[in-house]
Amino acid sequence: MPKIDERIEALETKLKQLKVQHQRKEARARTVAAKRARGEELRRKILVGAILLSKVEAGEFDEAVLKRWMDAALSREEDRALFGLGAKS
Repeated sequence: MPKIDERIEALETKLKQLKVQHQRKEARARTVAAKRARGEELRRKILVGAILLSKVEAGEFDEAVLKRWMDAALSREEDRALFGLGAKS
């Protein structure tokens, strides 16, 4: 009987190792997917910003509206300076 018990123990150990390996693969896949999603979100934001800025430069969108939006949304001093906005009161 010791051979059967040893075999069962070895198989249980192998099963635990495989489960850990599977969990690591799933975690890696989630990390890759999250990184891809963040990259896609950043790309969308950059493209929207570029389009909006080009519309303002071409006179197709009111710069005052954009400045009001930015004034309301930005709080960091260095971000506000990029748009010529003074310190937030």
